[in-house]
Amino acid sequence: MAKDSFPRQKARTRGFTLGAPRTFRIADDGSRVAFIRSRSGNDPEGCLWVLDVDSGEERSIFDPATAGEEHPTQEERDRRERMREQLTSVTTYDADPGLTLATFVLGGRVYVADLIEGGARPLDGSIEGAFDARPDPTGRRVAYVVDGALHVQDLSPEGAAGGSSHVLATDDDPDIHWGLAEFVASEELDRHRGYWWSPDGERIVAARVDERPVITWFIASPVDPAAQPRAVRYPQAGTSNADVSLSVLGLDGMRVDIDWDRDAYPYLVNVTWNDRCPLTLLVLSRDQKRWLVLEGDPDSGKTLTLFEDTAEHWQTIVTGLPDRLRDGRLVFVDESEDTRRITLDGEPVTPPGLQVATVLDIGDDVLFAANEDPTELHVWRGAGGEMLERVTSEPGVHLAARAADVTVVVSELLDPSLRRVSVLRAGEPVAEIRSLAEAPAIEARPTFGVVGGRDIRVALFTPDGAEADTPLPVVMDPYGGPHFAKVIKAHRALLEPQWLADQGFAVLVADGRGTPGRGVAWEHAVYRGLSGPVLEDQVDALHAAAERFGFLNLDKVGIRGWSFGGYLAAMAVLRRPDVFHAAVAGAPVTDQTLYDTAYTERYLGLPQEEPEAYEKDSLIPDAPNLVRPLLLIHGLADDNVFVANTLLLSRALTEAGRLHSVVPLSGITHMTTQESVAENLLLLQVRFLRQALGLGGGVDTLEPA
Repeated sequence: MAKDSFPRQKARTRGFTLGAPRTFRIADDGSRVAFIRSRSGNDPEGCLWVLDVDSGEERSIFDPATAGEEHPTQEERDRRERMREQLTSVTTYDADPGLTLATFVLGGRVYVADLIEGGARPLDGSIEGAFDARPDPTGRRVAYVVDGALHVQDLSPEGAAGGSSHVLATDDDPDIHWGLAEFVASEELDRHRGYWWSPDGERIVAARVDERPVITWFIASPVDPAAQPRAVRYPQAGTSNADVSLSVLGLDGMRVDIDWDRDAYPYLVNVTWNDRCPLTLLVLSRDQKRWLVLEGDPDSGKTLTLFEDTAEHWQTIVTGLPDRLRDGRLVFVDESEDTRRITLDGEPVTPPGLQVATVLDIGDDVLFAANEDPTELHVWRGAGGEMLERVTSEPGVHLAARAADVTVVVSELLDPSLRRVSVLRAGEPVAEIRSLAEAPAIEARPTFGVVGGRDIRVALFTPDGAEADTPLPVVMDPYGGPHFAKVIKAHRALLEPQWLADQGFAVLVADGRGTPGRGVAWEHAVYRGLSGPVLEDQVDALHAAAERFGFLNLDKVGIRGWSFGGYLAAMAVLRRPDVFHAAVAGAPVTDQTLYDTAYTERYLGLPQEEPEAYEKDSLIPDAPNLVRPLLLIHGLADDNVFVANTLLLSRALTEAGRLHSVVPLSGITHMTTQESVAENLLLLQVRFLRQALGLGGGVDTLEPA
């Protein structure tokens, strides 16, 4: 049997994510670890597994093959899109602290899994069309959402033999939902849930999301003119967001509304309620410069301000916060000495230079991930001061989960094995959870560097990783925007630029200003102007790399990217044709007024108040400047960056008489999970770049599709 080409293999394995274990939960006594993993490296169906920590034995708890074909609800499809989910079937679950049972939704049915004996089956009496099933901490009940109504159902000792379901909260208007995260919360604020159980399992605090103020946009299917367009509520920059409130709901029908100044702080960022932490919420102003940590009284609804802060530019959300240590101290975050730092009762306890990225667990101390070097992410633990300890050591990207004295460390390294999952007890390795992900057909051989006057982190890829003795055309391959770094020491993230280099290019990846892990000032450099610093840093990185590597041919420079990277690629040929000679722009935001409120306003402000910032960062006025080949690619079903962005730029280019190419992807969203489309998009981009840069032979020199 012929070996797959890299584009086919990458598409078939969904970026080598299939078969990799993930979504770890640990029993509160440290005896077992639950996780999701598909059956193999080319199987997209997520299955539920449990590892016995003492024996190291893995047991299959639930295989979706026993449940028949999946038909996810629209809410589930939307959640997967927001999460950039690559799996199908079991993609998420929740469990009681003892890890005796788990609940999940499959095809709109609530399932209950027995994590001790194994097996799972649909919950008797549960309502069809369910979404986001979560057991209460005592394991006696399960809550879930159906058509915007929050339901609760008793669980029998047998688990799936459930009692009758009753509605805890509902509304007559179909645009008002209980227990769901609104679009901007899920897409931009890292909140993917809309309700939280009380520690005793007797109450739920739930978000009420009123989407009536949000404008309606439509997504049509041009290949099916008879199909009704899908209406979606999309909070366009400068327009109204959903009206989000919070209520404590008793199982006896009691309702207490939580009171805070929702006009001044409309964004509900996070809610925490556990046995260490009373009901606590983080709320954020519309301009994202001010936030409050509030303690809510579930009996009266009154709130007490625990912490408040104002930023000059914007507040950056750190997932997992706010919370409390077992000794009662409030765990939160602040920005000082150019560093994002963990605080205890308002006092920074992590040192300057250690950039906190996410909080992973809180108990007697804090387990968190942070950057010392922006190309590496390491796991740390401690309660401040000299007690701070780095848990991971190998260069790479590490995350973790923890309960009792057991820590599960997930490591993506430069090692071609892709992902390693180690189970530690009291800091010592006791087991590993197998990854079934396929080994890639190629090996990335990057050269990492620091270039230019701003010490820009770069990774350079050449054919087979060898230093060229003749000039090579260059392809820059950035993301380049906030919240995502591409120059990281994780093999899986480096495979695609290596394959691209193997087609006859020197591929340069550069993380300029705005990208994470370099410090607060580095991130804030894009305030009120996304376009200028990010493009300038790509140019500077290219020229500085060329001084160091003399084989970079600056007369043949292409650039490609997706999402923010697509915006950056299109901008490069429109504004710097003296540097960039061809571009592939996938799913770009071409007019910043066409993107959502929370992301765009964070950096540019309200368009009504900062019209110059929006005009400066829009690509539409640049259309007459196009003198280089430009390929635009966009999914017609994209509900994040709407295809209107590409079509408006294409129209402006046509009106200016500027030749360009457009590839519309019917039925494709912001992700490209369809195997044949994902494969051929890679081949198409290389063919275009080879021909645009005058290399010729673009079709015949590549693997056949």
